[in-house]
Amino acid sequence: MMVDDLGMGDLGCYGNTTLRTPNVDRLAQQGVKLTQHIAAAPLCTPSRAAFLTGRYPVRSGMASYGKVGVYIFAAASGGLPAQEVTFTKLAKQKGYSTALIGKWHLGLNCERSDDFCHHPSSHGFDYFYGITMTNLRDCQPGHGTVFSNVVAHVPFQGIGLAALTVLVLHVLGIFTLSWRILSIFSLLVALSLLLFAGFVFTFPYLNCLLMRNHTIVEQPFSAESLTQRMTHEAVDFLRRNTERPFILFFSFVQVHTALFASERFRGKSAHGVYGDAVEEVDWSVGQIVNTLDSLNLTENTLVYLTSDQGAHLEEISIRGDVHGGWNGIYKAGKSTNWEGGIRVPGIVKWTGVLPAGIQVDEPTSNMDIFPTVVSLAGLQMPRDSVIDGHDLMPLLQGRVTRSNHEFLFHYCNAYLNAVRWHPRQSDSVWKAFFFTPDFYPENSTLCLHTHTCFCTEEYVTFHDPPLLFDLSKDPTESNPLTPETESNFQPVLDAIREAVALHTSTLTVAPDQFSFSNSVWKPWLQPCCTSLSELCVCDEDRSTANQ
Repeated sequence: MMVDDLGMGDLGCYGNTTLRTPNVDRLAQQGVKLTQHIAAAPLCTPSRAAFLTGRYPVRSGMASYGKVGVYIFAAASGGLPAQEVTFTKLAKQKGYSTALIGKWHLGLNCERSDDFCHHPSSHGFDYFYGITMTNLRDCQPGHGTVFSNVVAHVPFQGIGLAALTVLVLHVLGIFTLSWRILSIFSLLVALSLLLFAGFVFTFPYLNCLLMRNHTIVEQPFSAESLTQRMTHEAVDFLRRNTERPFILFFSFVQVHTALFASERFRGKSAHGVYGDAVEEVDWSVGQIVNTLDSLNLTENTLVYLTSDQGAHLEEISIRGDVHGGWNGIYKAGKSTNWEGGIRVPGIVKWTGVLPAGIQVDEPTSNMDIFPTVVSLAGLQMPRDSVIDGHDLMPLLQGRVTRSNHEFLFHYCNAYLNAVRWHPRQSDSVWKAFFFTPDFYPENSTLCLHTHTCFCTEEYVTFHDPPLLFDLSKDPTESNPLTPETESNFQPVLDAIREAVALHTSTLTVAPDQFSFSNSVWKPWLQPCCTSLSELCVCDEDRSTANQ
């Protein structure tokens, strides 16, 4: 189970005392709780690609070289390449029944609106019920639009300076500004505003869609009851597969904004609609775990719960309410490689196989699920791919006490941002930053001016020497070390640079799935359950449910 944008501090078992998460807390009590569980990327799309493949997303081309690191349009041609091997693809070789219920966000089509080259079915999932993109503000009426933030990227200062220069030249008689030029300019501005308004209006109809397998059943989808419907689908899948091995990837749409909660949970928490959503997630976890119990599958099933990255702290609603979660003591959040962006909940339970109530503080990664599943299913690891994850079972069962991750490499999109080093004979966990995001306001840990922090040069500060922290002593990343305060400063950086060189030597060039041509909207790829003239509106899912 993977929650979207859930913060490390949002769960009772990780220290929250005001949100009610009894089902997740019980899962931790009955299993193993990971306290240094690291997402391979601080954004949805690359993190999920890494989770399914066990590989850093830069290896598969699922890491952007531009500002935007996730897919925005359902009619883009980029996505998880067909040649990438997911653990579900391999598991099917052993007769596993596989299902993805919930969020995908790894592409859909390549050349036609029905080729489904990036669809979950092309990556080893027998059954899919969920959304192909993500849950943006635009997907729910009354929540505004994520594109309102484009004003932050409009160079008003440059435009104003240019306009002032033209006016001064006109007054001085150097340049004549005719009414015709003014009219054309005004017309272009009006046309641009009209096109932008049309884009914002049509966006939810074209990009917020719910599918069952290859069929669109709701466009745009209604979020309010979505978790309830997804949970029902998950329970049905479990009941259909009591006699055969299965993998269920339950990928929550919550707690990504636009926030929502069903009527049963709305207004019931102490933290507004965000808290309501977290508590509905907890209910859903309970329904799935209880179903395993009732079907006598508990002792045969490994249950894993995590988040794709840390909580999104810059989410402010159109009413001015904070709609982000809490990352506990950890710095910053989603879209950054500070601990708040990548240190996520990690709970693993397997009754009778894993010890109960155990806490593991060693570095682990969401990429570790791939080799863990491959090993448990009795499969062979791919020989023609570099796998960056490690089998978790020896660590979870207490057969070893040290993680196999001596180094973890933290990418901001396609750029190597930081490196974590846990030396074999040491309790230290060193972390070196080669660059850090420029926060706004300056003394905060937020990027409110751009809604998320970006990785490109104009939005970061480079560090030479790198910023160095010892997370074992400074988990909040508050006090960067110096040669004067840390005698091992230079040897640590030398070891990290050597590891970077070795890691870099294993990288091969992969087709860029976030290139302009792969990210832009292509009308011939547009998924549509009716017609564009009807704005693709349909509601087969709820119509069927009401029959």
